[in-house]
Amino acid sequence: MALNNPLAIDIENLGFRYPGNSDLSFSKLNLKIAKGERFGLFGPNGAGKTTLISLMTGLLSVDEGHIKLLGKEVGKKNNQVNKLFGFIPQDFSFYQELSTVENLEFFGAWYGLNRQTIRKRTDDLLHILGLEEVKDKQVQKFSGGMKRRVNLAIGVIHNPKILFLDEPTVGVDVQTRYAIINYLLELNKNGTTLVYTSHQLSEAEGLCEQVALIDDGKIIAHDDLDKLLKDYRQDSLEHLFLNLTGKDFRNDV
Repeated sequence: MALNNPLAIDIENLGFRYPGNSDLSFSKLNLKIAKGERFGLFGPNGAGKTTLISLMTGLLSVDEGHIKLLGKEVGKKNNQVNKLFGFIPQDFSFYQELSTVENLEFFGAWYGLNRQTIRKRTDDLLHILGLEEVKDKQVQKFSGGMKRRVNLAIGVIHNPKILFLDEPTVGVDVQTRYAIINYLLELNKNGTTLVYTSHQLSEAEGLCEQVALIDDGKIIAHDDLDKLLKDYRQDSLEHLFLNLTGKDFRNDV
């Protein structure tokens, strides 16, 4: 693990439970992610992946311990934290009745960018993500793959230092998946820390250098992907996943 680098994310002794649930979803969970990593978080349905990302992004509040992004505490009424990260959720997170440009202008302003910066970032992202020809069309008329690209553009318009990605390529064609992954790799080359979760384990294997497997609210493995494959004598992330979490059906209830 490249923890000689400064930390992008520092989770220490995290405890969390959903209201009305007597069992802790997390108890004394610790996780450190260095700046510049391409980090993958994987686990079965109901293992805690989405909950953990929701805690890291401040959508849920911790009960115990702390989460810091680049040294700043999450969830302590620290508005500066929100400008440090971008979040690409699995569900579309934009205004369907607005055009691509209108969505980018709205979210750029929400992040506190000035008009000149919004205009430049919008032009750049429209070009990079192949949305120039549909910039003035309502997003609700787009295909699923085009909506994924709009979702991505919104999440990175403010040039975040950390980018959380929850199933960023679900439901897209091969060309769109290839373009999105290549763009994410380019962002990482320029210093953005990627925190990625998906059920597309073959895709993840090409994107992630560091991997953590989570099950039942616990980190059961965390290291360089190559080292984990070697240590557990597995030839792929999918086989490693099945080896550590089992092959039985999971019920996410």
